[in-house]
Amino acid sequence: MASNQSALIAAPNVQDGIEYWNTQPASYDGVLGGYGEGTLPRIDALGSRLFLLHLYPDLSTIPSSIRPLQPQLPPRTRALDVGAGIGRVTSDVLLHLVSDVVLLEPVEAFVHEALARCRASTSSEPPQKGQPPWKGIADGTKSVTILQGTLQEFDPLNPHRVTFLDRIGYQSPRSFDEINMGFDVIWCQWCLGHLSDADLVVFLRRSHAALREKEKGKSVIIVKENLCQNKEDGSACTVFDEQDSSLTRSDMAWKSIFKEAGLRLVMEKVQEGFPDGLYVVKMYALR
Repeated sequence: MASNQSALIAAPNVQDGIEYWNTQPASYDGVLGGYGEGTLPRIDALGSRLFLLHLYPDLSTIPSSIRPLQPQLPPRTRALDVGAGIGRVTSDVLLHLVSDVVLLEPVEAFVHEALARCRASTSSEPPQKGQPPWKGIADGTKSVTILQGTLQEFDPLNPHRVTFLDRIGYQSPRSFDEINMGFDVIWCQWCLGHLSDADLVVFLRRSHAALREKEKGKSVIIVKENLCQNKEDGSACTVFDEQDSSLTRSDMAWKSIFKEAGLRLVMEKVQEGFPDGLYVVKMYALR
């Protein structure tokens, strides 16, 4: 059940949100609100990788103080990147750490830009300036599966209500077996504000059901989102943005939703190093 406060706040409209993002350039600058050309993308990606490695040190690809001497990993590790835009998190974070990524994005221009960037990574031609090839795609050691659809329609274990666009890179000999295989990492960044509280709880429950190796305490859901301030009394606060039809939630609002979805918060960290004047951005790890 959504909170009483949520009932008083306008709910996001899926189509209005998509229409807003269709007016933005399909570029780092477009998906990052004008901050794609500076240090923010690199700082964001580095903070995300370090946060994930702290939670799942087996994913470390180099000997380090956090990597187990004998990592216990499935034959191929899988990540889901939702609300993925042009594939920034997939290319800059997830492909550096996992074998296979499934990318979901509803906005037509964004998802086709992600598709074009991934396909370009199969070429031996020099990459365009500012568009390094996606790791592991050219040599076929890693893969990206690109889907178009909304989070409201998407079930990670039953992705039949979204549109399959392509799988690029490594080709599994039994690719249909992967549909219900689940994920080691489910990454949700700067997209969950387009879900109402009720839709968000449903999506998080579906995501939890899709985690692999839950009993081993390894697979994880990552939520990385903007925060508004809690109310003066410390209670949850949610703010509706008419421009893109989205919600910005406070720390207590997020934690209330996690609890309602039956998730356990195992780690939280504020992203450091962003320019002044932006919302606080926080990462939550959930199991």
